[in-house]
Amino acid sequence: MSLFEQILEKKSSLSGEKSIALEQFLSKGFPTKKDEEYKYTNLKEIIEKTYNFSPSEHHSISKKQLDELHLGEEHFDFIVFVNGKLHKELSNISVENVEFLTLNFAISHESYSEIIKNHFNTISNQDLAFCNLNEALHENGFFLHVPKNVVIEKPIHVFYLSQNQDENTFYNTRNLLVVEESAKVEVIESHHNFDETFVFTNSVTEIFVGKNAKADWHKLQNDSDTSYLVDHTFAKQERDSLATVNTFSFGGKLVRNNLDFIHNGENINSFMNGITIIGGEQLVDHHTAVHHNQPNCESYQNYKGVFKDKAHGVFNGKVFVDKIAQKTNAYQQNNNILLNEGATIDTKPQLEIFADDVKCSHGCTVGQLNDDALFYLRARGISKKEAQALLLYAFANDAMQNIDIEPLKLKVSKLLAEKLEVNIEFDDLD
Repeated sequence: MSLFEQILEKKSSLSGEKSIALEQFLSKGFPTKKDEEYKYTNLKEIIEKTYNFSPSEHHSISKKQLDELHLGEEHFDFIVFVNGKLHKELSNISVENVEFLTLNFAISHESYSEIIKNHFNTISNQDLAFCNLNEALHENGFFLHVPKNVVIEKPIHVFYLSQNQDENTFYNTRNLLVVEESAKVEVIESHHNFDETFVFTNSVTEIFVGKNAKADWHKLQNDSDTSYLVDHTFAKQERDSLATVNTFSFGGKLVRNNLDFIHNGENINSFMNGITIIGGEQLVDHHTAVHHNQPNCESYQNYKGVFKDKAHGVFNGKVFVDKIAQKTNAYQQNNNILLNEGATIDTKPQLEIFADDVKCSHGCTVGQLNDDALFYLRARGISKKEAQALLLYAFANDAMQNIDIEPLKLKVSKLLAEKLEVNIEFDDLD
């Protein structure tokens, strides 16, 4: 039975807004390669499998296994979901003066809707198939409300873990972050499958950043080759705010990252950085969009990709500048290196500008390592593999510059060395 057929069977069990969302999904179905937005990403491998929608709650994740995923326990608060359910005994939350949703931090559909109504209108696009599907099927997730003027000193790491599943498993996770005026917070999100069976995660994240607030959301994607992830993240910013979404993609069989920034005031700064290093037959697809709806705002997109073996990368970055969004400064860059003839990248930066007093630039490059630089390093006794790794680290490094969480920066550097199969402490080079 295909995934679509399984979803169709859920129709009779849903009501209200969930039923409406499912109807919207069923009317269009999953995107295909005929859809322009999925032209280079074939979902056939994912949607032809059969999945379990109600995973077993049983797990045997040890503290040692969890410690191996931590970036530094003393530096972070963390929340752990296992098989779709929150596990307080594995979590550690010490922050004060913030509001986590009750019900074990889980988001029921009714309470989620109330939160959105109490703070802002929802920003997820109801025309998107996976958002509609998530709206219909999500049951649990992470919600954090940071009140006015509250600064959370420790980053919060949200783990989504899957273990002891005898069947392929389908998760619909929902994240909601509300950061009020002049507040500040940093969140790290990661997904990990401990089984040999396949996991498909359909995730939706909504981030609301109030006036003069700062919010950073870091996605650390280093899952197994039996994992699929389709993620939609929406960030809506009010005037004088700063928001960052960093996406570090190293693992997962197929990863699709959809990222939208919506400007709802003046003097807004938005940062989107990405590092993708994949091999084998992995596919990572980044689709970004910045909606400059107000004047005097700035956005920066910097995505670096390294592809080896038969890996496939996709980048489609869009910048929309409304006619009233004068004095917009928008920068977009996508640079890629192919290490093998079998590796491919499809990249398409786009600008749609309706204002005349703006500074907007975009560009993309696809190439190989510089032979002269490689020769220079090898002439000094450095092996070919290590010389390549040093050049690739230098290539990717500027996409890491705005990470102010040192343990996260160290973890990304270690993953970079691991993917390049070298034993180099890159952090010592900074």
